[in-house]
Amino acid sequence: MVIIKILSNLVHSRCITNLIIHNMSSYRQLLYHLVFRTKDSQPTIKQDHVDQLYAYISGIIKNKNSHLYRINGIENHLHILTDVHPSIALADFMREIKVSSSLWMKSGNLFPVFIGWSDGYGSFTCSYMEMDRLIEYIKNQQEHHRKKTYEDELKILLQEAGVLITEKYFP
Repeated sequence: MVIIKILSNLVHSRCITNLIIHNMSSYRQLLYHLVFRTKDSQPTIKQDHVDQLYAYISGIIKNKNSHLYRINGIENHLHILTDVHPSIALADFMREIKVSSSLWMKSGNLFPVFIGWSDGYGSFTCSYMEMDRLIEYIKNQQEHHRKKTYEDELKILLQEAGVLITEKYFP
Protein backbone atom coordinates (compact mmCIF):
# COMPACT_ATOMS: atom_id res chain seq x y z
CA MET A 1 0.00 0.00 0.00
CA VAL A 2 2.88 2.34 0.83
CA ILE A 3 4.48 1.69 -2.59
CA ILE A 4 1.20 2.47 -4.37
CA LYS A 5 0.92 5.75 -2.48
CA ILE A 6 4.52 6.71 -3.34
CA LEU A 7 3.98 5.86 -7.03
CA SER A 8 0.71 7.78 -7.02
CA ASN A 9 2.48 10.85 -5.60
CA LEU A 10 5.25 10.54 -8.20
CA VAL A 11 2.72 10.28 -11.03
CA HIS A 12 0.88 13.34 -9.74
CA SER A 13 4.16 15.21 -9.57
CA ARG A 14 4.76 14.14 -13.20
CA CYS A 15 8.16 12.61 -12.38
CA ILE A 16 7.27 9.12 -13.60
CA THR A 17 5.00 10.40 -16.37
CA ASN A 18 7.87 12.40 -17.87
CA LEU A 19 10.20 9.43 -17.48
CA ILE A 20 7.74 7.13 -19.22
CA ILE A 21 6.80 9.53 -22.00
CA HIS A 22 10.32 10.69 -22.81
CA ASN A 23 12.30 7.51 -22.28
CA MET A 24 9.97 4.76 -23.45
CA SER A 25 10.33 3.25 -26.91
CA SER A 26 9.45 -0.03 -28.58
CA TYR A 27 12.21 -2.29 -29.72
CA ARG A 28 11.77 -5.70 -31.21
CA GLN A 29 13.47 -8.39 -33.20
CA LEU A 30 11.01 -11.15 -34.09
CA LEU A 31 12.98 -13.56 -36.24
CA TYR A 32 11.30 -16.75 -37.37
CA HIS A 33 12.59 -19.75 -39.25
CA LEU A 34 9.47 -21.02 -41.01
CA VAL A 35 9.18 -24.40 -42.73
CA PHE A 36 6.20 -25.72 -44.69
CA ARG A 37 5.64 -28.45 -47.22
CA THR A 38 3.57 -29.22 -50.26
CA LYS A 39 0.40 -31.29 -49.98
CA ASP A 40 1.39 -34.87 -49.09
CA SER A 41 5.05 -33.81 -49.51
CA GLN A 42 4.70 -34.25 -53.24
CA PRO A 43 7.59 -32.85 -55.34
CA THR A 44 5.43 -30.20 -57.05
CA ILE A 45 7.65 -27.11 -56.80
CA LYS A 46 9.38 -27.04 -60.15
CA GLN A 47 12.89 -25.72 -59.48
CA ASP A 48 13.08 -23.99 -62.88
CA HIS A 49 10.64 -21.34 -61.67
CA VAL A 50 11.39 -20.94 -57.97
CA ASP A 51 12.87 -17.46 -58.44
CA GLN A 52 9.43 -16.20 -59.49
CA LEU A 53 7.81 -18.00 -56.54
CA TYR A 54 10.34 -16.57 -54.11
CA ALA A 55 9.83 -13.07 -55.50
CA TYR A 56 6.06 -13.45 -55.11
CA ILE A 57 6.40 -14.63 -51.48
CA SER A 58 8.90 -11.83 -50.83
CA GLY A 59 6.25 -9.34 -51.98
CA ILE A 60 3.70 -10.84 -49.57
CA ILE A 61 6.16 -10.51 -46.69
CA LYS A 62 7.07 -6.94 -47.63
CA ASN A 63 3.36 -6.00 -47.81
CA LYS A 64 3.06 -7.23 -44.21
CA ASN A 65 5.72 -4.71 -43.12
CA SER A 66 8.06 -7.60 -42.46
CA HIS A 67 11.52 -8.35 -43.75
CA LEU A 68 12.62 -11.46 -45.64
CA TYR A 69 16.20 -12.47 -44.91
CA ARG A 70 16.27 -15.72 -46.89
CA ILE A 71 13.97 -18.10 -48.71
CA ASN A 72 14.84 -21.41 -50.34
CA GLY A 73 13.64 -24.94 -50.61
CA ILE A 74 13.39 -28.02 -52.72
CA GLU A 75 10.59 -29.70 -54.66
CA ASN A 76 8.47 -30.52 -51.60
CA HIS A 77 9.04 -27.77 -49.04
CA LEU A 78 10.25 -24.24 -48.34
CA HIS A 79 12.26 -22.52 -45.63
CA ILE A 80 11.85 -18.83 -44.83
CA LEU A 81 13.90 -16.70 -42.45
CA THR A 82 11.96 -13.54 -41.75
CA ASP A 83 11.28 -10.80 -39.31
CA VAL A 84 7.53 -10.60 -38.57
CA HIS A 85 6.02 -7.23 -37.73
CA PRO A 86 4.63 -7.28 -34.17
CA SER A 87 1.16 -6.19 -35.29
CA ILE A 88 0.73 -9.45 -37.20
CA ALA A 89 -0.14 -12.78 -35.62
CA LEU A 90 2.15 -15.53 -36.89
CA ALA A 91 -0.83 -17.74 -37.86
CA ASP A 92 -2.27 -14.91 -40.00
CA PHE A 93 1.15 -14.28 -41.55
CA MET A 94 1.53 -17.95 -42.52
CA ARG A 95 -2.06 -18.21 -43.77
CA GLU A 96 -1.49 -15.21 -46.05
CA ILE A 97 1.75 -16.65 -47.45
CA LYS A 98 0.30 -20.11 -48.04
CA VAL A 99 -3.10 -19.06 -49.42
CA SER A 100 -1.79 -16.29 -51.68
CA SER A 101 1.15 -18.28 -53.03
CA SER A 102 -1.05 -21.33 -53.58
CA LEU A 103 -3.56 -19.32 -55.60
CA TRP A 104 -0.74 -17.72 -57.58
CA MET A 105 0.96 -21.06 -58.29
CA LYS A 106 -2.30 -22.69 -59.42
CA SER A 107 -3.34 -19.76 -61.62
CA GLY A 108 -0.29 -19.80 -63.85
CA ASN A 109 1.48 -22.51 -65.80
CA LEU A 110 4.82 -22.35 -63.96
CA PHE A 111 3.85 -25.05 -61.43
CA PRO A 112 1.40 -27.26 -63.34
CA VAL A 113 1.43 -30.20 -60.88
CA PHE A 114 1.24 -28.09 -57.70
CA ILE A 115 -1.96 -28.96 -55.79
CA GLY A 116 -1.43 -26.91 -52.64
CA TRP A 117 0.37 -26.66 -49.35
CA SER A 118 -0.02 -29.16 -46.57
CA ASP A 119 -1.84 -28.15 -43.40
CA GLY A 120 0.38 -26.72 -40.69
CA TYR A 121 3.94 -25.45 -40.62
CA GLY A 122 7.01 -25.36 -38.42
CA SER A 123 7.92 -22.06 -36.81
CA PHE A 124 11.02 -21.54 -34.76
CA THR A 125 12.02 -18.30 -33.07
CA CYS A 126 15.61 -17.33 -33.65
CA SER A 127 18.22 -15.13 -32.11
CA TYR A 128 19.81 -12.41 -34.20
CA MET A 129 23.13 -14.08 -33.38
CA GLU A 130 21.95 -17.22 -35.24
CA MET A 131 20.97 -15.35 -38.38
CA ASP A 132 24.15 -15.91 -40.45
CA ARG A 133 24.14 -19.64 -39.67
CA LEU A 134 20.44 -19.92 -40.57
CA ILE A 135 20.87 -17.99 -43.81
CA GLU A 136 23.62 -20.42 -44.85
CA TYR A 137 21.50 -23.40 -43.77
CA ILE A 138 18.55 -22.21 -45.86
CA LYS A 139 20.78 -21.27 -48.78
CA ASN A 140 22.18 -24.82 -48.91
CA GLN A 141 18.89 -26.73 -48.97
CA GLN A 142 19.58 -28.56 -52.24
CA GLU A 143 22.88 -29.90 -50.91
CA HIS A 144 21.43 -30.64 -47.49
CA HIS A 145 18.60 -32.75 -48.92
CA ARG A 146 20.90 -35.05 -50.82
CA LYS A 147 21.41 -36.67 -47.41
CA LYS A 148 18.19 -36.02 -45.46
CA THR A 149 14.47 -36.16 -46.17
CA TYR A 150 12.13 -33.33 -45.26
CA GLU A 151 10.67 -35.46 -42.48
CA ASP A 152 14.10 -36.20 -40.99
CA GLU A 153 15.04 -32.53 -41.21
CA LEU A 154 11.81 -31.40 -39.52
CA LYS A 155 12.24 -33.91 -36.70
CA ILE A 156 15.75 -32.57 -36.06
CA LEU A 157 14.49 -28.96 -36.07
CA LEU A 158 11.71 -29.90 -33.64
CA GLN A 159 14.12 -31.71 -31.32
CA GLU A 160 16.58 -28.80 -31.36
CA ALA A 161 13.74 -26.45 -30.43
CA GLY A 162 12.55 -28.71 -27.61
CA VAL A 163 9.21 -29.45 -29.29
CA LEU A 164 7.57 -32.77 -28.53
CA ILE A 165 7.21 -34.76 -31.75
CA THR A 166 3.81 -36.24 -32.56
CA GLU A 167 4.46 -39.12 -34.98
CA LYS A 168 0.92 -39.11 -36.44
CA TYR A 169 1.80 -35.90 -38.33
CA PHE A 170 4.61 -37.59 -40.21
CA PRO A 171 3.69 -39.71 -43.25
